[in-house]
Amino acid sequence: MPETFFPPAARTAGRVVVWVLGLALLLLVFAIGWLGVRGYLAYWHLSAAQQKAPAIAKDIDNLSAARAALDDLAEDTSNARSLTSDPIWQGAEGVPWIGPQLAAVADVAGAVDDVVDGTARPIASVAGGFGVTAFVPVDGRIDTAVFSALADPAAKAAKVAASARDDVASIDRTPLVTPIADAVDKLGGLLSEVASGTDALARASALLPSMLGADGPRTHLLLVQNNSEWRTLGGIVGSMTPIVAKDGALALGEQIQARGIPSYPDSVLDLGDYRTIYNAKPGRFLQNITQVPDFRLTSQLATEFAKRNGVTADGVMSIDPVALSYLLEATGPVTLPTGDVLTSENAAGFLLNEVYIRYPDADQQDLVFSAAAGAVFTALTKGDVNPGALITALGRAGSEHRLYLWSAKKADEAVLAGTTLAGEPVQSTADTARLGVYFNDGTGSKMDYYVTPDVQLSWSGCGTGATPRTLSLQVTLTNTVPADAATSLPEYITGSGVYGVPEGIARVVGEVYLPAGFAIGPSTTSTGAGFGGAMIDGRQVLSYTFDLKPGETESVSIDVVADTDIRKAEAWVTPTADASRSPIVDASCDPTGSDLSLR
Repeated sequence: MPETFFPPAARTAGRVVVWVLGLALLLLVFAIGWLGVRGYLAYWHLSAAQQKAPAIAKDIDNLSAARAALDDLAEDTSNARSLTSDPIWQGAEGVPWIGPQLAAVADVAGAVDDVVDGTARPIASVAGGFGVTAFVPVDGRIDTAVFSALADPAAKAAKVAASARDDVASIDRTPLVTPIADAVDKLGGLLSEVASGTDALARASALLPSMLGADGPRTHLLLVQNNSEWRTLGGIVGSMTPIVAKDGALALGEQIQARGIPSYPDSVLDLGDYRTIYNAKPGRFLQNITQVPDFRLTSQLATEFAKRNGVTADGVMSIDPVALSYLLEATGPVTLPTGDVLTSENAAGFLLNEVYIRYPDADQQDLVFSAAAGAVFTALTKGDVNPGALITALGRAGSEHRLYLWSAKKADEAVLAGTTLAGEPVQSTADTARLGVYFNDGTGSKMDYYVTPDVQLSWSGCGTGATPRTLSLQVTLTNTVPADAATSLPEYITGSGVYGVPEGIARVVGEVYLPAGFAIGPSTTSTGAGFGGAMIDGRQVLSYTFDLKPGETESVSIDVVADTDIRKAEAWVTPTADASRSPIVDASCDPTGSDLSLR
């Protein structure tokens, strides 16, 4: 056998190295195989869970069945978590390139398992004892014990869901391959929805028993905003209806018509900075209490108006006809004493426009509105309601800023704080710049039903870290009323020129609340007129006025600039009569994202 070049000691060391390398290679092959098999199995279990989830949501009316299905789904998520958390998998997470992919998969599997095991199962376990139908009124009463039983598991579930959402949000997407990064982003969005939903359930479970009179009678004022005559939060308040709650039982009181309440020489309450832009109008006329972009102040004004008219209220609720149309998806059609039938498809159009054409007398209109409110209330409280559709309707109305809730009790307000239901003024956060884009009618008419808004947001100057960035807002308003509106439409719709605006013309008074920390840049109106404005709570507000003839379009362009690392923006827009127009418009600096608009 020929002598090798290396001396004996070196040859011995070489054999050791060869053995070590061979063993390492064998271990590597085993680890790769181990990771591959376990990764495939984890993928299979997560896919199985994903396929089972829609069936559970679809079967939500049968919580006992949903609970059994959740147990089956939980077994899949638990297996996926176990398969991606053993020592070999964890050790491989430190390997360049492949490591971050494995770590992301493990984090995702853990988050999903946390949500299923710590959120869905506990809630279904408690709720399964009484069924989802317990969430809707029966014979005018809601069983408050349902929410009391849910309070503790819902609160714990909300914490688990929020933690899972934050865990996935903290995953660094930079080293991830596109399919995994996309999957993490998608799951992050879903977990945000789960966290929001469980938070809402936790708050509702804590809040509703007392608001439904479990601790003593409560009187709430129901406001129905009319989006055909714009105000900042939606529309004018034509009436207030007391709802008395006692141990879960609900009863309607006598409706208070805005036309029957006198105007006051000055505001009934201190309006603070809002007086600089709205004068005293929100506190002088009940119709104008929604002119301020803060439902808490709107509610305090409403209760003061009610008090001066003999009604003491503990809380205020507000909806609009579009939200009523959502509720009709849960109740089915309702028939009014007039013979008119309200459905989810026609309710908004009928209450916001057709009623003025069919019933030109204001007293007749009030009777129709009162009958509509009563009919929907009866349908909701008699018990023949689709629970899933009701929950969906309330969730949609809340997310679209068409449903607000306020309580005079500090403990209740603490639960509502920070939710869309609270109707707090628009505020920016550490990662999102927010603007308020609001419209108010200046015609004294119902012409805003015909005005179409187009609101767009876009970023420029996006870069990494804090850079000078410009956020651009474009607001376009078009009057779609027929050319012969002055003669073809009733005076109640056109305004009959009472406020100096010729019939057929829609006068829109707009306000834009700029995001804090941003400076005003180049800004123009299509008419060439300048902006009015004020400072409200330390932030700049720009105002403008357009008189829109039939078929006419006018627009506003506003730039705001800041040296910032904020990459997201939202505009909160006055909800309109059109359910297809989202009152939230957003834009992102993310190159994979897209700017959105309200159209």
